[in-house]
Amino acid sequence: MNLGLRDEELVELMDDPDCDPARLAATLRRFDLVNRLVSGWGTVYRTRMRPHLAGLGRPARVLDLGSGGGDLVRRLAAATRRDGLEVDVLGVDPDPRAHAVATGVTRHPGERFECADAAALVERGERFDVVVSNHVLHHLGDALPAVVDASVELSRGIVLHGDIARGRLAYGLYAVGITPLAAGTFLRTDGLRSIRRSFTPDELRTALADSPGAWRVSTPAPFRVLAEGRGRA
Repeated sequence: MNLGLRDEELVELMDDPDCDPARLAATLRRFDLVNRLVSGWGTVYRTRMRPHLAGLGRPARVLDLGSGGGDLVRRLAAATRRDGLEVDVLGVDPDPRAHAVATGVTRHPGERFECADAAALVERGERFDVVVSNHVLHHLGDALPAVVDASVELSRGIVLHGDIARGRLAYGLYAVGITPLAAGTFLRTDGLRSIRRSFTPDELRTALADSPGAWRVSTPAPFRVLAEGRGRA
């Protein structure tokens, strides 16, 4: 296995429309715990999102593209409520299986979900103060420019795309660390495939070089990569 190169030909099990629905639902639900452990969104929220939202001085809208089982939506909505911010967080995912999992959990104020993609929101003229995605970029392949452009079109503030940073240490630690959580899910196989498909920071800079948004790529947490841009809405 050569982790020096992205393996864009790999297909994750959960992306198969005929995959085991029970294992898929279990995977999406367990992402809540996995993302809290490894995704770095606590740091991103404290250092990027919260200052921006607090500075608006008005109710705000946040969009999570490719929201899956909805764990990031719930986490961001809870964080903004805790901080006394009036924020509506919308999660959209075009996969009805993911939407069913997201809406099957008790929702709290500020949490909404829709089975849709970014292009549908652009067509409707939707606008948000922050647009985010988590573990989406490495899935996109040839669709990456269109989705990134749509995220900029939808934001009148900041855009934050978080993903895994590919590397041997990330691969090795995940292979061992995920094992206790992986029973009955696709977490181990798909997580390792995700790492192999993911970008290094330099690769992501190159991939975004021709996209609007004045992108800055950083590593806000271990084994993470974050693309930060500005909206044009």
